[in-house]
Amino acid sequence: MIDYLIIGSGLAGISFAEIALRNDRSILVLDNYSQNSSKIAGGLYNPVILKRFSEVWQAQEQLVLMNEFYTVLEEKLNCKVDFKRPILRKFFSVEEQNNWFTASDKVALAPFLSTQLISKKYLGIDSPYGYGEVLQTGYVDTALLLNKYREYLKQNNLFKEESFDYDVLQTESGGIHYKDIHARHIVFAEGFGIHANPYFKHLPLDGTKGELFIIKAPQLDLDVIVNTSVFILPLGNDLFKVGATYNWKDKTDLPTEEGKIELEERIKEIITCDFEIVEHFAGVRPTVKDRRPLVGTLQNYESIHILNGLGTRGVMLGPAMAKALFDNIEHQIPLNPAIDINRFLPKEQQ
Repeated sequence: MIDYLIIGSGLAGISFAEIALRNDRSILVLDNYSQNSSKIAGGLYNPVILKRFSEVWQAQEQLVLMNEFYTVLEEKLNCKVDFKRPILRKFFSVEEQNNWFTASDKVALAPFLSTQLISKKYLGIDSPYGYGEVLQTGYVDTALLLNKYREYLKQNNLFKEESFDYDVLQTESGGIHYKDIHARHIVFAEGFGIHANPYFKHLPLDGTKGELFIIKAPQLDLDVIVNTSVFILPLGNDLFKVGATYNWKDKTDLPTEEGKIELEERIKEIITCDFEIVEHFAGVRPTVKDRRPLVGTLQNYESIHILNGLGTRGVMLGPAMAKALFDNIEHQIPLNPAIDINRFLPKEQQ
């Protein structure tokens, strides 16, 4: 018998797998690669919601866990996946500058918003009002991370590439039975694929489609991440990742002409030089109506669990939410009510 059967190998799945392994638990991961939101994600981590100048929920705690988590992973996988980069918020007016400095006076935001106006001129960007710098930011190369981690799992016989058949899952005393696998627990980390899951499809997980570009812009000289209505992330060799759109109706992972036009227009609002679209891709983010993850155990089934709904902040949320679920299962440490799936039960059942 193994300790954990994990369904899904996106950011949620590998975060839980890694937490379990670090605690000397045995695992097996199953995935059919049907969900790609983690792989195509921007991968940014940013403790501030720049549209509203508000702190990301539990940002400081998540950053501490995240930094340690990826540092250990880089050594384990022998590759660099976490890149510390400043995020600069381009200002379009004096009013926006004033709003920034007002926000930086707030206790919760002071550790994350620099009070020094950045006036550096970047070739290819017109910025007469300068920038504000967000601190403790960067990005994770999610595609590289997932590829390397899956390789590691495969090399250690901890991965099976197959679709999960819910009809075959059986619960038994002290665990679950699936085909020839006996496990103490099963953790579903399927992203938007939850809608096919009979155990958790009642949860209010929605999909928010995002479209992104890789562009080539030789005249754009940028060594930081610029964030306004979209982000521009330098990848090297005159290549930049740009995104993202938000579409709540389309649940496919196919790029669209509408998304292309929207991104092109937004890019032209920020940069003044020519660019070429090298790649256009899309994915459906698993998002929840109250903007909190879905973490917890199925009512009346102590061996069936979920880790989902990481949304646009998966690289920050993944390690923290995986640890919270693991500690809840193994040590009975209560989940924060804000992430516990029991918040969606009728009040008389909570």
